Amino acid sequence: MKRPKMLVISLVAATALTLTGCSGGLLGGGSSDEDGPIKFGMLAPLTGSEAAVGPFMKNGAQMAVDEINEAGGVLGRQIELDVQDEACDPVAAVAAANKVVSNGAVVSVGGYCSGATLPTLPVFEKANIPMLIPAANSEDLVNEGLKNVFMVNATGSQQADAAAKYIEKVGAKNVAIIDDTTSYSTDIAKATAELLKEKGVEVQSSSVTPGESDYSSAVNKALSITPDFIYWTGYFQEGGLILNQVRQAGYTNPYMVGDGSVSPTLIEIAGADVAEGALATMTQTPDTIKGAEDWIANYTEQFGSEPGPYSTQSYDAVRIAAHAIEEAGSTDGDKIIEALEAIDGFEIFSGPLKFTDRHTLSVGGFQILVVENGAFVLKDNLQ
Repeated sequence: MKRPKMLVISLVAATALTLTGCSGGLLGGGSSDEDGPIKFGMLAPLTGSEAAVGPFMKNGAQMAVDEINEAGGVLGRQIELDVQDEACDPVAAVAAANKVVSNGAVVSVGGYCSGATLPTLPVFEKANIPMLIPAANSEDLVNEGLKNVFMVNATGSQQADAAAKYIEKVGAKNVAIIDDTTSYSTDIAKATAELLKEKGVEVQSSSVTPGESDYSSAVNKALSITPDFIYWTGYFQEGGLILNQVRQAGYTNPYMVGDGSVSPTLIEIAGADVAEGALATMTQTPDTIKGAEDWIANYTEQFGSEPGPYSTQSYDAVRIAAHAIEEAGSTDGDKIIEALEAIDGFEIFSGPLKFTDRHTLSVGGFQILVVENGAFVLKDNLQ
């Protein structure tokens, strides 16, 4: 029997509180010493299946912290980044959220996997800590209408719009869409299917269970309709395996993945030759942003490697939070939220920022990437 979503979230949160031995005293965020550093909490996947992305988020956020501190900090105080591992796991994420709350965070600038970020919402809501989510993009994150939740990344609906727009653009008429049953993945899959059906495109939807080594059953089902386009909306581990298996089965038409699969690891899993030409829906990455050359050079100099996915969104999340605190003149949660809602035109990588009434970006900015010479590069900005 399917449980109501918020009940599941509450149970996971309660379980993690028990496992970590946390008391009600942890639920009073914004406890940073008024003379000490202002603490920003960040949850990112540093271990687990999505561990490749976590360092990019951490480094991007740290880069913004360093720049702000060098310029004098916020309200005359330095910023301190507290990064905890969410491991793309709901229980680990709730434990990490409680950790940053107990450490005195006044804002949260993390959240990668939607399925792990969702159960942290009650933790940050109860502590009245504003969340600026830089990567997770399930609609469920904002569907509850929590006043403290803001998305710096575009939504699943905006990604589905981009996917459907490109699929229509290339003239595909028979599309197989495969998801991995996570909130993030099913959001995009369902929304894309609805948009395509409205345009008269035949769509076959199916799901797989993450963690398996063989997806031949799902592959055979997808290929049974002789698709002229396949769209995978889950993460890169399974996305790489399925890409390899559809190609081995003789499928030569376009194969596109969602932003959760935009990773060098997908290419490694699928095989470099097999992955060549694979498409992706993706928000802006540093190397597809005009004028980001200096930022990329600074990042590379500071961390010894080039920036990857969600480094810019994490960088911007910190900058937005710092701007809101400065505008609020306070680290009080309600005052920061009011300042976030009032932002109009603050420049971030995706353009001038103004949050919608749902606390999402007013402009999605998704684009199409393609694997060329073993790397994801810009294919179509959909403009």
